[in-house]
Amino acid sequence: MEKKATVSDAELEILEVLWAAGRALNASEIRQQLGLSKNWERTTVLTLIQRLLKKNVIRQEKREVYYYAPCIKREEYVREETKNFVDKFFKGSSRNLAAALVNSEALTKKDIEELRDYFNQNC
Repeated sequence: MEKKATVSDAELEILEVLWAAGRALNASEIRQQLGLSKNWERTTVLTLIQRLLKKNVIRQEKREVYYYAPCIKREEYVREETKNFVDKFFKGSSRNLAAALVNSEALTKKDIEELRDYFNQNC
């Protein structure tokens, strides 16, 4: 996957709506979906859409109005962001990430057991 531009938290909310929809949506539909959790003005949604278009993270299609769809699958985005996070904070070492999680007590013993089982089944 080619490296995508950094996406802000607000822009990510637009992407999450598009990923969840599984189809192209127009700005009104995006705002309606966001309205369940956000009270953003129409201009805010349009600004975020324009930013995502400039970053080539979403594409638009002209019908009776513009419809928007993501250019990347959610799984690909999460994979790339995870890699960037590990590279940035743990010098590319997943082992260092796991050690940091264990040392910070962010993982319970049950979490560790589940991860051990996962690795044993998938390696």
